[in-house]
Amino acid sequence: MKQSIGERLFDVFNTLLLLVIMVLCLYPMLYVFNSSISDPDQMLRSRSLMLIPEGFQLGAYKSVFQDTRIYTGYMNTLFYVVVGTAINLLMTSLAAYGLSRSDLMGRKTLMKLITFTMFFGGGMIPTFLLIQNLGMVDTRFALIIPGAISTFYFLIMKTNFEGIPISLIESAKLDGANDFLILFRIVLPLSKPILAVMMLYYAVDHWNDYVGPMLYLRSQELYPIQIIMRDILISSSTEAMGAGADTGFAIGENIKYATIIISTLPIMLVYPFIQRYFVQGALIGAVKQ
Repeated sequence: MKQSIGERLFDVFNTLLLLVIMVLCLYPMLYVFNSSISDPDQMLRSRSLMLIPEGFQLGAYKSVFQDTRIYTGYMNTLFYVVVGTAINLLMTSLAAYGLSRSDLMGRKTLMKLITFTMFFGGGMIPTFLLIQNLGMVDTRFALIIPGAISTFYFLIMKTNFEGIPISLIESAKLDGANDFLILFRIVLPLSKPILAVMMLYYAVDHWNDYVGPMLYLRSQELYPIQIIMRDILISSSTEAMGAGADTGFAIGENIKYATIIISTLPIMLVYPFIQRYFVQGALIGAVKQ
């Protein structure tokens, strides 16, 4: 089909706009990576856009990985991500399936109460007091149980479940299947895209969780990687100050960028493997069929 001049101009404009957006997204990542492997003194003198590294050295990464706490932090974070995400998916699926059934008694009232929590909450202090009274302070449960179900993610999954033909569920019930069998053998296998999206959302939330560990954890052996990185950054920056104002600032910046790369790289490596489900699952969950 032959395009008109206006359509071709629109395609050119759209392509240029997307290229600009791509550059705006990629440049900060490139800047951080190049800064993390640059020589601190050269980086301080150049003040360039850091499109390429200024010199090359891995001293910042060596300084970070010399701290044995980083390995404990990674293991703790992996535990919170794997166990927490598994609990999130299980609890969210159970709640979404139950409330996606139109024959559930009190369904509308329950939905109003659940939706209410999206806009109104008790706040940080009441939440801390509740977790303290439940005896979960300074335990792993404090980072897993309170956020077992996200209201927003629950609504997305519920909308997706409502799009599954009711005839499948009715046929399974005629064959003697109960609700648990229907959920795990029919509904969830048909909802792989939305499950992949929910897994990504929950895993990123656990990986980036910073406020929760700061509030509820006291023992260093329970700290996730985010808190360990903060402690390493503070201690390294303090030590670097002894090298002089300018040099200390450059070394501190170098270590800061290295910690950003170390803490974000794992989750960035996982994303491409489930990226193909991301858009499809988000659309399925966002539009009621």
